[in-house]
Amino acid sequence: MSKTPLAAAKEKFGDKAKLVEAVEVFAKNGDLWLGRTNEDKGLAHVSNAKLLRLHATFTAVKEKFGTRAKLISAIVDLEKRAKDEGFKKRLEAYPVPRLYDLFLSTEKRLAPKKPVVKGAKKTAPVAKKVVAKPIPTKKSAASAAAARKKARK
Repeated sequence: MSKTPLAAAKEKFGDKAKLVEAVEVFAKNGDLWLGRTNEDKGLAHVSNAKLLRLHATFTAVKEKFGTRAKLISAIVDLEKRAKDEGFKKRLEAYPVPRLYDLFLSTEKRLAPKKPVVKGAKKTAPVAKKVVAKPIPTKKSAASAAAARKKARK
C-alpha cells in the first residue's frame, strides 16, 4: 500500500515547510522555474502531492539536463525540428513538468520497437476444415430402382 502525500513528505523532509523550501530552491535558481505562482499565497498553499511531484520532476531534470534550455533543445533534437523556431518558442512557454513529460513521451514514442521473436507468442490453434456432406435429394422411384439393379450386378 502506498503512503499518503503527508506521510511521504514527513518521511523525506520532516514537515511541509522544509518541502516548500526544497521546491523554492528551484524557484530561486531560475534555471528551471517559470514564475506562475500566486505571490500572495506562495507555495505554502500548494498540496503536498503536487509539491512532491514538483520536487521529483525538478530533481530529475536538474540531474539529467541542468537547465530548461537544455531540456528544450533535447526535445527539439528528438523531434528533429532544430530549425523550427516557432516550435522552440512554443516550448519556451511550457513549465518544466510539462516539458519533462513531453520529453519522456517523445523518447518512448521514438524508441526502436523490439523485434518479434518467432515462436515466442502462442497462436490460436488452426481450425480443421469441415467438409460438408452433400445434401440428399429425392430420387424418383425409377432411378432408385435402377441404382439397386446396378448395385446387384
